[in-house]
Amino acid sequence: MTIVESTQEVPLTVTPDGTIRITGSRVSLDSVIYHYRHGATAEEIALRFPGLRLADIHSCISYCLNHQEEVDDYLANRERSAAALRERISTDPLQQQGVNEMRERIKARQADCGEMP
Repeated sequence: MTIVESTQEVPLTVTPDGTIRITGSRVSLDSVIYHYRHGATAEEIALRFPGLRLADIHSCISYCLNHQEEVDDYLANRERSAAALRERISTDPLQQQGVNEMRERIKARQADCGEMP
């Protein structure tokens, strides 16, 4: 007799900072969904992230297709958090000083090597 499992665990783990990662890896759900939504197949995603099992990628894609609204909300929240962080960094005087110093070092190296900026 064949038994069909009605529930299946999804290999997703939420980190303390709220990031959803593929269990047992450092790969975020954001990364997998980004590539999937830009036309990559599960097999192509596996090539990009060799540490992931193909079955786990399929499970994550299936989960996202079955929970699109929740996943879209999660991704929108992640984008808002990233935008807020970029804003904080871009307005931090100490951070800007470091960026300007780095740019000057790059220009100096390019000048030393005879490269065009």
